[in-house]
Amino acid sequence: MSSSGFKFTLLVPLMVACLMASSASNFHNDFDITWGDSRGKIVNNGEVLTLSLDKASGSGFQSKNEYLFGKIDMQLKLVPGNSAGTVTAYYLSSKGSTWDEIDFEFLGNLSGDPYILHTNVFSQGKGNREQQFYLWFDPTADFHTYSILWNPQRIIFSVDGTPIREFKNMESFGVPFPKNQPMRIYSSLWNADDWATRGGLVKTDWTQAPFTASYRNFNADACVWSNGASSCKSNASPSSASTNSAWFSQEMDSAKQQRLKWVQKNYMIYNYCNDAKRFPQGLPPECNMS
Repeated sequence: MSSSGFKFTLLVPLMVACLMASSASNFHNDFDITWGDSRGKIVNNGEVLTLSLDKASGSGFQSKNEYLFGKIDMQLKLVPGNSAGTVTAYYLSSKGSTWDEIDFEFLGNLSGDPYILHTNVFSQGKGNREQQFYLWFDPTADFHTYSILWNPQRIIFSVDGTPIREFKNMESFGVPFPKNQPMRIYSSLWNADDWATRGGLVKTDWTQAPFTASYRNFNADACVWSNGASSCKSNASPSSASTNSAWFSQEMDSAKQQRLKWVQKNYMIYNYCNDAKRFPQGLPPECNMS
């Protein structure tokens, strides 16, 4: 092989590596830290974002883009040790009095006790659709991927690729579904010791502050909403700009359905659809659907 040929074979993988690196998520490009003074930080050349909470304030960020449908992935590593009283919220939300929202909230706990993963879906300003779970791993020891698949037919919450909850579009039964309002991604770390841990019985131990949660590997395969228009061809078709539009019509196959049942059988600790005392006039209509 000539020396020029040898140089070329070295250059090609280098070029590919550079292209791959340039396509990796960068928090500087995708998010703005919106409150908390210097408690929110983007570090490692944009690869990692951290939020911190101390007695004076928490912190938060939001996405630069708004989205109307998509598959959103983020890796989080939660506050370690005694996190009682703290809440790390990671969610999609629109604005206004009839807002839509899709929530992950992580409720801290005493050292050795499991985090509670709290989920909720709001449509047209109405929520009260809480489901809560324990996790099958320690979410403070390493990063794990928390995903929201949101398409016109369903919302699927997943953890490391395992579905934990599905909220289907049941507008035909009078159940509002988030489908018209673009949403930003938000996250915040804040003190909620009036309710977060054992209903407020366990307070935040400020001697453990600052409390810090970390984020990395954000990915949005989604329809971006800008200037009143979607990057998708229409609300009924996937985005031409999307790298993989399978999510737009994705549903759970039998293997995913089995995983969902496994999680709900073994790790779900609260389901609003089982709380008849809370709904004396009858359970919400979606609770009676298969």
